[in-house]
Amino acid sequence: MKILKFTLSGRNAFFKKPDVNSILYYSYGNIHKVALLGLFGAILGYDGYNKMKFHNQNIKNKKNKKEEGIIYPEFYDKLKDIKISISPNNEGYFEKKVQVFNNSVGYASKEQGGNLIIKEQWLEYPSWDIYFQVCDEVSESLANSILNRKTIYIPYLGKNDHIANMENIKLFKESDIEILKNCSNIDCLFKENMFVINNYDEDDESDEYDEDYDYTYVPKFKYQERLPIALESQTNLYIMQKFIFTNMNLKKTEDIDIFKIENKNIVFY
Repeated sequence: MKILKFTLSGRNAFFKKPDVNSILYYSYGNIHKVALLGLFGAILGYDGYNKMKFHNQNIKNKKNKKEEGIIYPEFYDKLKDIKISISPNNEGYFEKKVQVFNNSVGYASKEQGGNLIIKEQWLEYPSWDIYFQVCDEVSESLANSILNRKTIYIPYLGKNDHIANMENIKLFKESDIEILKNCSNIDCLFKENMFVINNYDEDDESDEYDEDYDYTYVPKFKYQERLPIALESQTNLYIMQKFIFTNMNLKKTEDIDIFKIENKNIVFY
């Protein structure tokens, strides 16, 4: 197994929350797995939601659309099994600003003048280290495209207004990767059920001063949010799960591998 890492960033990003019924559209605080797979699909030239909807309209008279093999959009169907990890290059909270602009195509609104004022919540200067496992033909093709900086479509951060920057691309071989069974610090977003936060060190019962220990105080932070982790097969709606990103001490609750790459401990999902 190999692991490819790159830094994903941009001036802005917008990962729309679908459960908002207003003219103010909110964004998730971080890129999530489904959005990341969409970016990968753009790189490889896979079809998205629009092509799927068009195809479904053509077979709407079929009693069972599964007969045509159409369940997911192509990018998700081809890439859903890729194991990824997302490591924010801050404390998990990117600054958000509301952007206001007009939609004046005429049919956008029934108001006088046909002008609709849209408000969107954009992330400011987001940046993540992205990792994915390279272990099959599809992931090999994706890794080669990224390493050679070749894309079929332009990758963007949730919306085509926000072009994605992909830098610091590295491919790690098995000899470069250390697998840990236990670790108290995780440097990426992880699913809530993977770890619990340790409020104290149960093994440290000594009050003696240790000259070799670094006692420099490091402020603690904790980001958590329900993010999309997958698509539901019948409706293609998001399947949600709570994710956490923190520098607090953690205790593993599941039998999962922790991967140490360079100076970061990460988990895949």
